Amino acid sequence: MDIYTCLQNDHNEIKDLLDELIKLDERDSYRSVLVEQIKSGLIPHARAEESVFYNAIRAVNSDKSDVMHSYKEHMEAETLLRTLQLKDSTDMDWKETAIKLREALTHHIAEEEGKIFAEARNILSQEEANMMGDAFEKLKAKVGQEGFLKTSFDMVVNLMPPRFIDKMRNLQAPQ
Repeated sequence: MDIYTCLQNDHNEIKDLLDELIKLDERDSYRSVLVEQIKSGLIPHARAEESVFYNAIRAVNSDKSDVMHSYKEHMEAETLLRTLQLKDSTDMDWKETAIKLREALTHHIAEEEGKIFAEARNILSQEEANMMGDAFEKLKAKVGQEGFLKTSFDMVVNLMPPRFIDKMRNLQAPQ
């Protein structure tokens, strides 16, 4: 499966989970299960996407503005996700935050599947896209086993200039 299909599948799954969450009654305790599923899908997806897809585009394309904008949107979505987790656990107005997260991700996905995919298709061969799909799925599974500190460290590393990434990854990352 190529990277585009992998990413689209994840995008659809996360959007479906958010839709299901937003439809819940304010007092439905199933929301905590959905919030955890969204987190378990979104964080590994974002880290693997940054590492495998965005960093490959950054390495080849001199105009990095679209990809850097996507990193920014990942940070915004994760901030909303963490806020949603807090509001869910304290029984606060979680639905408003879930709606904001859904809107932010819908915007991000539209830009990514439009601009970023088009940019990537201009610089990556189909064989490279297939290899990236495999690498993405393997890394996503690994990231899914990591804790908050490690995935946060990885987000920072992914934002670094490519020449520093390997050196930073070799440092002892928090677990």
